[in-house]
Amino acid sequence: MCREPDLPGPLRRIQRYIRALHCPTRWAIIRCIGDGERSAKEIYEELSSHGEISMPGLYYHLSALRQAGIIEVAGYRESGGGIPEKVWRLRTRRIVIDLLDETEVE
Repeated sequence: MCREPDLPGPLRRIQRYIRALHCPTRWAIIRCIGDGERSAKEIYEELSSHGEISMPGLYYHLSALRQAGIIEVAGYRESGGGIPEKVWRLRTRRIVIDLLDETEVE
């Protein structure tokens, strides 16, 4: 089994962002959310009008972006008698990495 080397804090953060942002679909999600807040249904409707994405696929990408700290749940919205739907927003518009800072900052 191959083990990832212990990386310094800045390199770990860069790696986390690269993993989250390697996919064009995730960039489309970020653009769709923009400066506002969008429900998963709104994001799905926007992305599916430009190409094919399944709802499970969308949730997979949202989860990856959330785990990287790029987006977050802004709240919940009633979805017509069902389970409340998550509303997403960008957690940050900019990613800055201090190359001389060795501490891990979330």
